[in-house]
Amino acid sequence: MDLSAKAKKLPLTPGVYEFIGAKGEILYIGRATSLRRRVLQYFQKQLELRLAEMVDSAVKLKTINTETVLEAIILEANLIKKHWPKYNIKDKDDRSFNYVVFAQGDYPRPVIVRGRELSRFPRGSAKIFGPFQNATLLKNTLRVIRRIFPYSTCKPFAGTPCFDYQIGLCPGACLGLIAPVEYRRNIANIIKIFEGKKKQLIKTLEKTKPEAAAGLKHIRDASLITRDELVATGNVGRIEAYDISHFAGQEAVGAMAVFASGEPDRSAYRLFNIHTPAGDDLRALEEVIERRLNHREWPLPDVFVIDGGRPQIDFLKKVFAERRLAKPLVGLSKLAGDKLVYPAGTGRDFKTLAENAKLIFLRARDEAHRFGNSARKKKLAGRFRGK
Repeated sequence: MDLSAKAKKLPLTPGVYEFIGAKGEILYIGRATSLRRRVLQYFQKQLELRLAEMVDSAVKLKTINTETVLEAIILEANLIKKHWPKYNIKDKDDRSFNYVVFAQGDYPRPVIVRGRELSRFPRGSAKIFGPFQNATLLKNTLRVIRRIFPYSTCKPFAGTPCFDYQIGLCPGACLGLIAPVEYRRNIANIIKIFEGKKKQLIKTLEKTKPEAAAGLKHIRDASLITRDELVATGNVGRIEAYDISHFAGQEAVGAMAVFASGEPDRSAYRLFNIHTPAGDDLRALEEVIERRLNHREWPLPDVFVIDGGRPQIDFLKKVFAERRLAKPLVGLSKLAGDKLVYPAGTGRDFKTLAENAKLIFLRARDEAHRFGNSARKKKLAGRFRGK
């Protein structure tokens, strides 16, 4: 079986792939959100010369499945460090790669550095992981992990709460709310993730911190999908789109449409009978989101899509911060020709992903609008029952 035929039979799940040469040497290591779709890209006509040469030299393809994209990212880095494949290295050495460093101290934090900067950390003085080829992806990886194991980037015992503390990402070193021993335990857990010991960590946490164990089990985040992978997979995972439908401010209904893998999941659609006073669309939207978040049995989406522009997005950003909800949020402004609107501080990487996924966002928004309008008409006819 040739490699392209084998690629067509790979699973549509996250993992790491290795192209192997005639002598058994590993030529290239990569990771994917969907192994099949990503590896099939290597057999297209338009391919970078270096990678085309690599594919021509390969005689075998090996894959390792992972449960999450996060694990694939970390496994890829660990395997590159172990084997240093020829076609992963563009330069003569590793100076341009990215590494995450955990130095010693009472309140250490992960720091991202280039390979050329590693000499600042003498042997034994820090835990170092990498190489990572994408700095933005590494930053997003740390953001995802930080939601489960908060760490501080502020000055310990500063006496005033930092912004990260207010949104649940800092455990309170700035206020002296966490002892060094407990803080370092959080850092030790993060290190175990980078060591590839997620399963062992979950087993331990299930006895001591079940909420953290559950969060680690179900890590999903659109920010860990690169632009190339978005093009390959055609979606950004689970999307929830929201629309408020009313007639002259009366008979308001909130609609939630759900898309999974780029297609509508109508069994997960939900309707909300709005109790907010008529005419206050922002409060109506807040009510719907709050009531949706109270349903912890519903899986959280990878992206929240809102039928609205700057006022709605700025308002919901505060709601998300109050709920310590760290999920991507994007609005579609009809008044601006369906322009994508982002909360302040949204990274360039996610914006690129969102622009590529805009057609899916539009479909999801339109479904929420259709679903809400249908419910509103039934409500006017006395046949609507919402949440």
